[in-house]
Amino acid sequence: MIENYLYSPDHLWFLYAVYPILCWPILMFLGEKTKSIKISLIFCATTIIYYSILNITLSPQYPWAIYPAFLIMWWPLALYHAKKRTFVAFSIYASLLISIFFITVNVISSPGTIWAFYPIFVVMWWPLSMYFYVYKKRIYKGINEH
Repeated sequence: MIENYLYSPDHLWFLYAVYPILCWPILMFLGEKTKSIKISLIFCATTIIYYSILNITLSPQYPWAIYPAFLIMWWPLALYHAKKRTFVAFSIYASLLISIFFITVNVISSPGTIWAFYPIFVVMWWPLSMYFYVYKKRIYKGINEH
C-alpha cells in the first residue's frame, strides 16, 4: 500500500492483491473443507465478483476480469467431477469452458479476426480421446469376460 501511495497514487493497484492475501489464511484455516463443492462455489463466486468490481471501477477499458474468472471456475468444476468420478463428463464440460473462454476473448480482443476456432479444435481432442479410452476399455473388458 505504501509503494502504491508513494509511486503511483492515481491507480490503486494494491487492491488487486488484497483479495488473495485475505483468502489465503481463510482457506488455510478451512483445511479439508476446501474440498467441498460449497466452499469452492462460494470462493469462486466471491473471486469473480471482487475482480469484476475492480475491473469496472479501476480499469473499465478492457474486461480483464474474464481471465481470473476463467481460472477460478476450474476449482468447483474439477472438484465436482473428481468426487463423482465422471472423468469423461469433466473433459466435456472443461472443453466447453475452454471454448467459451476462447470465443469470449476472441470477440472482445479481436472481433475482426476469427482465431478461437484453432484452440477449440485442439481442445476437442480431449473429450474425444476420453470417450475412446473408456469405449476401448469396455470392449477389452467384454472380450476378456467371454
